[in-house]
Amino acid sequence: MRVLGVDPGLTRCGVGVVDGAPGRRLTLVRVEVVRTAPDLDLAHRLLAIERGIEEILDAVEPDAVAVERVFAQHNVRTVMGTAQAGALAIAAAARRGIPVALHTPSEVKAAVTGSGRADKAQVGAMVSRLLALDELPRPADAADALALAICHLWRGASSDRLAAAAALAPSSRIPRSAAAVRRAALGGAR
Repeated sequence: MRVLGVDPGLTRCGVGVVDGAPGRRLTLVRVEVVRTAPDLDLAHRLLAIERGIEEILDAVEPDAVAVERVFAQHNVRTVMGTAQAGALAIAAAARRGIPVALHTPSEVKAAVTGSGRADKAQVGAMVSRLLALDELPRPADAADALALAICHLWRGASSDRLAAAAALAPSSRIPRSAAAVRRAALGGAR
């Protein structure tokens, strides 16, 4: 499976593409940062980000796109810019019929490092180790985009399979939601 991860931002939008599957070796396909100048007006910044993402989508043809879910911050301008850049990636993928998943920063950190509270350096180090890179991806936005792709390969794909299996199950005996399937597998534990 090929996943394109997007760490959205107006000044630096990280984009990383990884091939792999749970339990299999991961391979770096492409990583870059789409940059825009802070002194450009918003419309031109968004257009540049959209073009960059579109170009990468066309070049790598991913099976899925994973975008960082925007979380609450104190700086509303930062949240708005991040949300706008993320929406561009979501819309570009949707135009191509590519499934999109959103992952929170703590989900990504936990998937890659084992701790939802890992710092940027720990995430970068683990991304480098998992992809057998000689050096850390720079800037951090590049490493974060790769981490999003890895997270989706490991977590998103299995959640999708659980949901698909539940949807095919007979309605009266097996729960249909992925959460219900997990609870049933754990013996009813919540």
